[in-house]
Amino acid sequence: MRYVKTAAVASLVSLFLAGAVRAEDLKGSIQIKGSDTMVNLAQAWAEEFSKNNPGVNAAVTGGGSGTGIAAMIAGTADIAISSRTMKEKEINKAKQNGIEPFEIKAALDGLAVVAHPSNPVSQLTIDQLSDIFTGKIKNWKEVGGNNLQIVILSREINSGTHVYFKEHVLRKGDEKSFEEFSPMALLMSSSQAIAEEVSQNPNAIGYYGMGYISPKQKVISVAKDANSPYIGPVIENVQDNSYPISRPLLLYTKGQPQGIVKAFVDFALSTEGQEIVKKTDFVPIK
Repeated sequence: MRYVKTAAVASLVSLFLAGAVRAEDLKGSIQIKGSDTMVNLAQAWAEEFSKNNPGVNAAVTGGGSGTGIAAMIAGTADIAISSRTMKEKEINKAKQNGIEPFEIKAALDGLAVVAHPSNPVSQLTIDQLSDIFTGKIKNWKEVGGNNLQIVILSREINSGTHVYFKEHVLRKGDEKSFEEFSPMALLMSSSQAIAEEVSQNPNAIGYYGMGYISPKQKVISVAKDANSPYIGPVIENVQDNSYPISRPLLLYTKGQPQGIVKAFVDFALSTEGQEIVKKTDFVPIK
């Protein structure tokens, strides 16, 4: 059973009404750490928040969702940014440290599957993706591409993106599945590293949050199965949940947000904060 406290947008009204702090009264610093998928978004939030609140220094660093959650549990981060939900063992460790994790959905994201622009393959099913990333399909010609050995690129295991892709693509949402990434998969340190490698390697396939999409990579449309339509990772398809690899982007705090942390969360969920979500190519929750 999960014990982490959660907050949907509607239930956050209490956060806005309780203990509002005037901008001129805000002083201090916030440490925000975690998801590499979210780091550019969090940085954009932090920059604008600091402009509005010059007495506050908001520092943002990446390292992966697991790293951010561990820092929040250890007390070295005020906010963990995460592209996955906390694991049961993380929740238990937080409680052992006297922390009640508070979960806030701050944005939505679609995971883009990408290949080199020269690759003729433009659409794949979840089954095909599972077989590619587990190593069952080894050559692009098996899915209608060129006679080239597939080079698999994945995020590292501390990445929330890695965990989400494994659970929802490799394992197809089946909690009883034990599918793992192929031993031949190259584990990359960041989403940007995947983007750069895919843009240079005609054999490569990788995945990252849709905020990293660029013309230097080819975005693959994805279908739930062979009888379903192929859908691309664009805002409308993530909002209506038609894109098969969609997920929430989360903030975790040590208990219900207070003071400067609350002010930052309020800003991220505000109209201005959600416009920043859209500008950084993620999907607003409203």
